[in-house]
Amino acid sequence: MADISSRLTADLPFGPGLSPARLALLEAVARTGSISAAARAVGLSYKGAWQAVEAMNNLSDTPLVARSAGGREGGGTRLTERDATLLRTWQAVAQAQARFLLAVEGVIRTTDDLALLQRLTMKTSARNQWYGRVHTLRPGAVNDMVEVELPGGDRLTALITRESCELLGLCPGSEVVALVKAGSVLLATGDTDHLAVPNRLTGTISRLTAGAVNCDVVIDLPSGQCVAATVDRSSAEALGLVPGLCATALFSANQIILGALPRLHTEPPRP
Repeated sequence: MADISSRLTADLPFGPGLSPARLALLEAVARTGSISAAARAVGLSYKGAWQAVEAMNNLSDTPLVARSAGGREGGGTRLTERDATLLRTWQAVAQAQARFLLAVEGVIRTTDDLALLQRLTMKTSARNQWYGRVHTLRPGAVNDMVEVELPGGDRLTALITRESCELLGLCPGSEVVALVKAGSVLLATGDTDHLAVPNRLTGTISRLTAGAVNCDVVIDLPSGQCVAATVDRSSAEALGLVPGLCATALFSANQIILGALPRLHTEPPRP
């Protein structure tokens, strides 16, 4: 039973299961005011900590972590009020989950169902994960065009099959997560109006990590979100990509995978 309880605590989609490493990182940022110190506190690399922060900012309605210039030591990193509220909610849900585990201790007899639940709530390897709402939906004979509005006002255009749209139950106002692999993102500098690409996100390069073959590039958007791209090193050098440079991320409509978020019913049940 102890094994089941520990796995529930780690993997349920609420409370500590809401990515405990990421939420622990947020708490460490609140304590230290430094992303590098917070990363050390929770056992993450500096790059891994920033990737976690960027992912959380992209999936939030407003940024959770704000940063100011401070170099590699992460000076000026702070939690926003939205993040402070989230942490209070997490702590309350964690306490409720602990009570739940005590209540079901005599009910759960096998980990088989738990393993299935884990598969149904699997994670994704896509670097770019954005929260948004369906703005418009244009049905087609085979594919539907779905326009998703991100919290900062940017819009993405996704092309998915009619069957997928119906299966997800999409309609204007639906909450979704848009996924795009970093390798599917192209980068451009200067004017991009002449390029026939439906999705363009323009911002400032905040990080560039060069490898032997490829470069990992992160562009901060005005909304506080970001977009990550993996480009070959020769292309990065030809474009003159460096931190601080304005750049545009480009990707096609069929590179976006949409996931529908379940509606949370918070109203008390009727008698």
